[in-house]
Amino acid sequence: MGTPRQPERSEQRSTAATDDERARPGSPDVPGSPEGPGGPVGTASALGRLADTVDRLRREVREAHAAADGRALIEMAKGILVERLRCGPVQADRQLASLSARAGVTRLELAADIISQAAHDRLAEVTASFIADVGAVPPAADGTAGGTTDRTADRPAGGTAVLETGTASTPAPSVAVRLRTAESGALAADDTQAVAESLLAHALAPLGAVAVAVWAARTDASLVLAGCAGLPPEEAARWHYVPPAVATPARRALTERRQVSFPVLKDACLPSVGHRELPDGGRVAVPAEAGGRILGVLEICWPRPLPPQSPQIRRQLEALAELCAHTLEYSAPAAAGPCPALPPCAAGGVGELVDLADGIRDPALVLLPALDAHGRLGDFRIHHVNRHFVDPLGRPAGAVTGALLLEAYPMAAGDEGLFHTIERVHATGEPFRAERITLTTVVDHQIPVSSLADISISRHGTCLLLVWRVEDEAVRLANLLQHAQRLGRIGGFEENTTTGEITWNQQLFSFYGLPRTARPVPLEQLPAFAHPDDSATIGRFLRTLLHHRRPASTDFRLRRPDGIARHIRIVGEPVLDAAGRLLAVRGAYQDISAQHWTEVALAATRDQLAHSEQQAAERNRLTLQLQHAIMPPARGPMDTPHLHIAVRYRPAEKDHLVGGDWYDVATLPTGQTLLCVGDVAGHGIDAATDMVVLRNALRGLAATGAGPAQLLAWLNVVTFHLTERVTATAVCALYDPASRVLSWARAGHLPPVLIRRRHADALPLIKGLLLGAVPETWYEEDRLQLEPGDVLLMYTDGLIECKDRSLHDAQRQLLTTGDCSTDTLEQRLDKLLSRSSADTDDDTCVIGMQLR
Repeated sequence: MGTPRQPERSEQRSTAATDDERARPGSPDVPGSPEGPGGPVGTASALGRLADTVDRLRREVREAHAAADGRALIEMAKGILVERLRCGPVQADRQLASLSARAGVTRLELAADIISQAAHDRLAEVTASFIADVGAVPPAADGTAGGTTDRTADRPAGGTAVLETGTASTPAPSVAVRLRTAESGALAADDTQAVAESLLAHALAPLGAVAVAVWAARTDASLVLAGCAGLPPEEAARWHYVPPAVATPARRALTERRQVSFPVLKDACLPSVGHRELPDGGRVAVPAEAGGRILGVLEICWPRPLPPQSPQIRRQLEALAELCAHTLEYSAPAAAGPCPALPPCAAGGVGELVDLADGIRDPALVLLPALDAHGRLGDFRIHHVNRHFVDPLGRPAGAVTGALLLEAYPMAAGDEGLFHTIERVHATGEPFRAERITLTTVVDHQIPVSSLADISISRHGTCLLLVWRVEDEAVRLANLLQHAQRLGRIGGFEENTTTGEITWNQQLFSFYGLPRTARPVPLEQLPAFAHPDDSATIGRFLRTLLHHRRPASTDFRLRRPDGIARHIRIVGEPVLDAAGRLLAVRGAYQDISAQHWTEVALAATRDQLAHSEQQAAERNRLTLQLQHAIMPPARGPMDTPHLHIAVRYRPAEKDHLVGGDWYDVATLPTGQTLLCVGDVAGHGIDAATDMVVLRNALRGLAATGAGPAQLLAWLNVVTFHLTERVTATAVCALYDPASRVLSWARAGHLPPVLIRRRHADALPLIKGLLLGAVPETWYEEDRLQLEPGDVLLMYTDGLIECKDRSLHDAQRQLLTTGDCSTDTLEQRLDKLLSRSSADTDDDTCVIGMQLR
């Protein structure tokens, strides 16, 4: 308690000094001093005024020192409350003010008592700890005797948040002093600019931060730069106002309602104040929250990439943001230029908000935040309900007023329910409006009842205004009918034939291309809006409906004023009285333009499809005729003096799959026999035409007497240069009856099969590229010495090709089938075709040759 008396001792010393000065010669208070203007008297008068000025300045200095000493005591007391109550600096300041008011003493006197009591508690704790350790009296408080380490030294002095240096868990005293100084400056400052400068100088610079910005959040979701430090003035001027929905680090923190960190700001692609000066630096944005309301955001800038922050650092940054919230709450916000003014009751006046709620014709609640002992938002208290309030459970207004929201309506506590929305509006200040929100209440503590309502929630200072409008059954059915008519493109009407009054829904104005303010068109004027070709149809419809008084319907083309024609179906029915007189006509229009054009398109598609089918059938017929003219499906055996030859050709079952498989057997002028089969890629008449070209070209080339390899090389040139990029496979063989030698070559085709002594085996797979792949190539030629009774089979892939089996397996099955003994060569070929496992429905050619 000696510290508060120091100003008195200082005042005594100052008073003594003043008396000495007054006793000096020339002092106006000294008896016998000469007086008089313009002489010694005037000089004495001037010196007296100067002495009074000096005395006044000294008193002001003493008062400033006394005030500083008092603030230091108050800050130390608040630190003790922070430590013992486990609360923030702002809550400690409020607690100190509340205690001083209840005790009837000043804050300074109460702070002195708290510090004195804490000192006694601390001395008792240290003494007990020292006796428990060494069993002796503790050393002097100044540390001159003994010097045992205090086990509680790791606690922050006065409960002040301490910034870690990263080298030890025990805070450095200098850092604690800086942070305490920053807290003192923030709580004592009247503007946010001073708070920003104090936080940067005393609390954030030790962490390596070089700049700080304090943003004030407005109710329209915009941000205003309320204060900054470490940034150029022109940069602060550019970022003075951030409109709503602009993505920045501060906006992220405000939207997510949590502390967000950016190790490198440019990697996040979020612009912010100082991003040009610190492009490679890190950022941290912390919401400035007070009593559940986010009043702004504290944004801290580092010049280099930011490493991961420890939980202690994050908590300390949140404490600094809380200091900013204290300043933003109790200081006047900076002018925001284009920022809109605050709404009524923004200063926190509950009475104005109650008057506003009473003026609303829908049910409305005025909610006040209910804070817990630590200053955190726990619930909302229903402060007032307006006269239009109707409780869903049937309770009177008095039973709801004064109750907590979650106690009155516990079903509002869902994760994404009403309470979550109210809490978000209270925190961010952004109003919430939505239609057809489901509200659920519990009847008799067990029966949930749901209803749809339009909700509006807005924050006014520290209060909230909740307005809702429950949707009754009639409104719900009307909305449902309106949506059904819109989706079905249906417009309803009713025309009173007695008064001439016409009622249209909104969809009909759109059909006619008229504005909503235009007069509806009577039924008698319907021919003026219809296409002239539909006048007779409209006339029959009106006669049936108006004169014969029977329901009627028709389709017509509606011409709009903008020149667009719509295809409309109109349905009407008469409304008659008891005597059968016509009272009104009601009905509906339906826009069937999409259906009409769909039917037109389908009709055109059907016509085109029928034409395409006719053309395809004609082409297939011509293809079959061409193929059958060249290679008839059934052909008798061809005998030579030394060979017995049989041929089988099986066309595709489906006409559109008729392909380019071909064969040829001929006796050349040299006495040799030419045998060849081939397959042109593709199907249809083009493939059949290309097959004729290659077959005739090979027969003409064979007349030169060249060998099979040379014949295929020449045929490849013909295929590449003289056709429309055709590719084909082929196998060509020449049999010399004098030597019984078979010379053969292949161009990408399957090799022939030799059956000797009831054993079938494929000839070697010699080299040979398919025809038409390259301009020029060479082919390998092989020779085979035949024996009497040998059978040689040449075939196309249509005989063995399967969809679900490899070509090698299919060829092996063919060899197994060829082993069986039969009476004649024709029977052998017929059995190969009948037992074929091919399932591709492709053309098939088979040539069988047997030595006599």
